[in-house]
Amino acid sequence: MEQPAYGPFLGLINFLWLFILLFFILVPLWRRYVLAKARESIIRQLENKRGSRLITLIHRQESLGFFGIPIFRYINIEDSEQVLRAIRMTPPDMPIDLIVHTPGGLALAATQIANALVRHKGPVRVIVPHYAMSGGSLLALASDEIVMDPNAVLGPVDPQIGQMPAVSILKVLEKKELKDVEDQTLILADVAQKAIEQMKSYLLWLLTQNQMEEEKARYIAEELATGKYTHDYPLTVEYLKSLGLKVNTEVPEEVYLLMELFPQPMGSQLPSVQYIPVPYKTNQGGKG
Repeated sequence: MEQPAYGPFLGLINFLWLFILLFFILVPLWRRYVLAKARESIIRQLENKRGSRLITLIHRQESLGFFGIPIFRYINIEDSEQVLRAIRMTPPDMPIDLIVHTPGGLALAATQIANALVRHKGPVRVIVPHYAMSGGSLLALASDEIVMDPNAVLGPVDPQIGQMPAVSILKVLEKKELKDVEDQTLILADVAQKAIEQMKSYLLWLLTQNQMEEEKARYIAEELATGKYTHDYPLTVEYLKSLGLKVNTEVPEEVYLLMELFPQPMGSQLPSVQYIPVPYKTNQGGKG
């Protein structure tokens, strides 16, 4: 029987489809490998420069596969397991540098990491290039020194019950008579009161572990854990220094280079911020 003339053509089409499929599978894997090696290279540079163990806790949106599906990142139990493992692998007298960039996360996970940091015998420095809110701020408070960009911020650590600030739940009892308050709200208020007292007590313990005076530690706990500010209120370098926390703004340049290797996924849209990515020099001083 004579072979159809289009047989070789179909074979070529099948080969092309296979090539395209392998391309979309292998290219993301290769890019991920190259990115991981680039991050590792800068981490080693920083470790050699500062004589420390460097750990990163950086949460951005990341894309899955070639579909580009964004996932939101926050401090979770897997993070705490990994950080605790890294700390266990560090000699007791070796300094630890922890780069933190996070909106926060699970209180349990953040507390576990903070406990491990404050119990490490060597110096612990938390580096904040942009922001570390909520649980991220708790990690900064567990350090011997907070290293922040001059424009970076931390956030309050007041407890949240579900999506509601604990202190705001308690305000309901002040505004209404007890007979007008639902049982569920009373239960939430009880939990909220316990959560605030627990966080104040924990902060007092955490800060005094780093040789801070108890009176100063109580003041900081009252400022940051009782809902004086909204949960997303930015705490600046100047404010943190006014509390008596040890803060400096000498962020190593390599930290910013490392942050460039944790990009936000852009999808099909152009970035909202764009500039010529080289440092400029000028002989003119000031604004004009």
